[in-house]
Amino acid sequence: MTVALTRDLAEFVVTLTYDRLPPKAIAIAKLGFIDATAALLAGKHEPCVAILKRTLNPVPGDATLLWGNTCVRAPDAAWINAVATHALDYDDVALSAHPSAVLVPTILAEAQHLGMSGRDMLCAYVAGFEVWAELQRRDTGQHHTKGWHPTGIFGSVAAAAACARLRCLSLERTAAALSLGASQSAGITANFGSMAKPLHAGHAAHAGVMAARLAAEGFTGALDALEHFSGLLMAVSPSGAVDLESPVDAHQRWRLVAIGLNIKKYPVCYCAHRPIDAMLDLRAVHPNLEAKDVERITVSMSQRNANVLRNARPTTGLEAKFSIEFAMAAALTVGRVGLRELDDTFVQRLSIQTLMKRVHVIFDSREDPTTGYAPFDQVTVTLRNGDTIQSSQVAKARGSASRPLKEEEIRSKFMDCAARSLDEAAAATLFDKLQGLEEITNMAFVLPAQQVSGAAAIPLR
Repeated sequence: MTVALTRDLAEFVVTLTYDRLPPKAIAIAKLGFIDATAALLAGKHEPCVAILKRTLNPVPGDATLLWGNTCVRAPDAAWINAVATHALDYDDVALSAHPSAVLVPTILAEAQHLGMSGRDMLCAYVAGFEVWAELQRRDTGQHHTKGWHPTGIFGSVAAAAACARLRCLSLERTAAALSLGASQSAGITANFGSMAKPLHAGHAAHAGVMAARLAAEGFTGALDALEHFSGLLMAVSPSGAVDLESPVDAHQRWRLVAIGLNIKKYPVCYCAHRPIDAMLDLRAVHPNLEAKDVERITVSMSQRNANVLRNARPTTGLEAKFSIEFAMAAALTVGRVGLRELDDTFVQRLSIQTLMKRVHVIFDSREDPTTGYAPFDQVTVTLRNGDTIQSSQVAKARGSASRPLKEEEIRSKFMDCAARSLDEAAAATLFDKLQGLEEITNMAFVLPAQQVSGAAAIPLR
């Protein structure tokens, strides 16, 4: 018998309160706000953000745009801010997607408009994440292999759930919001490595805000839009093997706690992170290793991940985010893969372009059907003199939920990202405020007036 998924998830959202949240869920949700804000501050100056902002030409409102001194309507703020958050692909990963890039800009924008508290925001984040997780767990197939980008496919529903929680919608109207979010699902993997990928996150954020607003006004949607035989789950399923019978257990389980967030150490596609760790480890063991000594670099990984890393010969920083060849060339040549390396000039260096041609991928057929990853990734370097050196087997990337970054590393990433938009004092103030988000009651804290951009203040109301 098919479960009443849409309605049951709506009931979970309606009944969720901050007091019910486990302390660990609160801590992880705050980490999501911190890391997404860092990614936004680093990505706000990217061309895709400027184009979207110019095209939308948003009118004044009450939601902060790009952590600047301009406020616009919440739907537009969520849209533009989410694109900025995902623009550099430096935001967190979970559920085979990028939940915080969608949820955080959505919640920040609508919470400002509604005058909600930090606790309301954290509760909304958990609501959105748990709805996302409940949908994702019901299909063990890899949506990426079908061409779907889960961030856009499920993000719109999760964002709708978060906004419904903020608005305290009734059961029927929350269900309608989820249904409307489902009808706005979008995002294909063929657009990875282009401006369209962060647009998936932005569209999902905007869709979530609008879905809840429409539902609040009485706009209806099918009350079985998620579980119907022609509903969201079946429509996007790679094989049609969807669990439509097990009950919703979001009331008993906290998947945010069980799964956690994977915080990116490198601003590239997450599929490249384990090989980057492997190459950097190898370089640390062999500090005299230089590109001129290398005949061949062999990367062992799953075919699914290799397919996602689709750009074998990138010429721009945007393309390089989805290139295992670039990741290996940068890691070996300069010993890092950071924001400064994701630059067109660096990608086009003759030494980088030459070394990329020596990178080859072999497929590990032991692919996890749920994650799409091999049991581990490994890098082997064949030298010109015939010698071969091999990295350790990397099963968990640095920054993953099971191999988390230290607190000082999280702060360091935040400050490095924020340096593109704020001075050090303003960035430190913002970091501290986000760390204590649950203590914010009036959503009206203001940062010091020392932004790099020269704005007078950054309100969050």
